[in-house]
Amino acid sequence: MTDALHNWRITWHESELTWRNRTEIMLEERRDERQQQRELRRQRDRRYYGADLWGTTQNRRRHDDPEQLKSYQMPTFESEADLAQWLGLSLAKLRWYSFDRPVEATWHYYRFEIRKKSGGKRVILAPKRDLKALQRRILHEILDRAPIHPNAHGFVRERDIHSNAAPHVGRAIVLNFDLKDFFPSLSFRRVRAALMRLGYGFTSGSILALLCTERDRRPFERGNQRYHVSVGGRMLIQGAPTSPMLANLVAWRLDQRLSRLAEKHDLTYTRYADDLTFSGDDAAKVLSLRGSIERIIADCGFMVNPAKTRVYRRSSRQMVTGLVVNDRANTPRELRRRVRAILHAAQATGLQAQNRDGHPDFRAYLGGLIAFIHAANPDHARPLCEQLNRLPD
Repeated sequence: MTDALHNWRITWHESELTWRNRTEIMLEERRDERQQQRELRRQRDRRYYGADLWGTTQNRRRHDDPEQLKSYQMPTFESEADLAQWLGLSLAKLRWYSFDRPVEATWHYYRFEIRKKSGGKRVILAPKRDLKALQRRILHEILDRAPIHPNAHGFVRERDIHSNAAPHVGRAIVLNFDLKDFFPSLSFRRVRAALMRLGYGFTSGSILALLCTERDRRPFERGNQRYHVSVGGRMLIQGAPTSPMLANLVAWRLDQRLSRLAEKHDLTYTRYADDLTFSGDDAAKVLSLRGSIERIIADCGFMVNPAKTRVYRRSSRQMVTGLVVNDRANTPRELRRRVRAILHAAQATGLQAQNRDGHPDFRAYLGGLIAFIHAANPDHARPLCEQLNRLPD
């Protein structure tokens, strides 16, 4: 009996060891499998985009919506690696371009400033060649195919300042608003949200938004190394080819709400970039809606520049995006006279002698003014263009 019990204990102990070994082996296999899955996900999609841009995917669509993107004829990306392949980049190179760092040793932008007519300076961040090529592909194959609100006329094919001004011709009153710091107010998160509304998931939307936004930065020297330190939040920048169309996408809700308000009160509304215009035949009604318009603008995340708010009555010259709209959309008479006078004097003195403001390329500057005149009235612009072409450099 004792020997039998002893043998049973030995058998039970060996069985327990075998069961524990099997359990440990099974748990180890599961740990390895989970680690492989995490590594595979890390290679396909990341969850971390930068110190200030971390965000959870909870209650968000992580993957693209193929049906919605297909309706816009836009590419669909199954993973971050798929997006990298579409851009012609390695996964590591894509992450190098699309990771938000407060301090950059290698910056993908050139920074310069230009003076505003109203005073102050405007910061321009121009992407370097390789990044600009990526942005152009995003523009042509994604953003140019996005639906744009019919009342938005800036940076839209077959729409211009003339199409923006024409609906306001001959109205009793014209009310114009200017949005303050338009591009800087369009943050990374707002750009990502606009891309996700098109049908892109959290991953694709985040990466595309990172490729098209940036922070303003200042140089900092430490030892022999030059760094670029951020001085603000990540935002839509002036200088990237993708910025105008992304601005229109972000402003869709603003256009929608203001259009409904205008239709409800029999007004006309258009927007050209940061320039918002309302017009109507009942002056009192237009002015009574000014507070409602400003509340909608604020609710949509924008700010009105009160110094540039204008009210034009029928008895005065009514201006919309630089065009006079009292009787027809036309360029101001003073501009046409000034260009005509410069070209006439240049026949005797030469073109550069008339460059009193020191424009780097005066011929191109005059060509731009003539093109502006041509958009409203080709008959006025044609002789000016012929006269400019006859002048020697």
